[in-house]
Amino acid sequence: MKSTIRKNTYKAIYRLLNKVSPLSSDCGELCSAACCNCGGDAIDEEGLDFEMGIYLLPGEEKLFSKKETWLKWNVENAEDYEFPDSWKGKVYFVRCKTPPHCPREMRPLQCRFYPLAPYLTESGDLRLILSPVELPYRCPLIDDKIPLQRSFIKATYTVWKRLIKDPLIRDLVAMDSKELRKNKHELVEII
Repeated sequence: MKSTIRKNTYKAIYRLLNKVSPLSSDCGELCSAACCNCGGDAIDEEGLDFEMGIYLLPGEEKLFSKKETWLKWNVENAEDYEFPDSWKGKVYFVRCKTPPHCPREMRPLQCRFYPLAPYLTESGDLRLILSPVELPYRCPLIDDKIPLQRSFIKATYTVWKRLIKDPLIRDLVAMDSKELRKNKHELVEII
């Protein structure tokens, strides 16, 4: 799978997001770093064990050597999972082996964006919403409706505007957005 986003662009995105955070303090202090600490096994809806982690966006793997001691890597075929039809070949699933301690400047993008998620309206306009994904932990930022720093929202929106120029990433956001509409999820729009 070939992303149109170059390694240097991903580096610039990481640098921009290193400068912002959802709160002026460490939001992990509100929940004992729940999103970091759930890296172990969890139970899905069918009662089966699965590993909590995240998929890297296409091309994001260029920033890693795949020998990081703090990450566990799985390489999977996109066709075996629910990804857009345009996704062919390898996808990279990572899990932190040292939660909640990781090199913060190297956290994958999905970690940096949370609790925000991209959403494309039916007319194709980008919005940021609070993540509607059901997870095995509670996020006070979402549940308690804690206001997020404007700088974090702005930087995240700027990054997503760039990311969705990549056809593969746009296809993923469009697919996820369509699924949210189909399932009539209640969306909390941020921007």
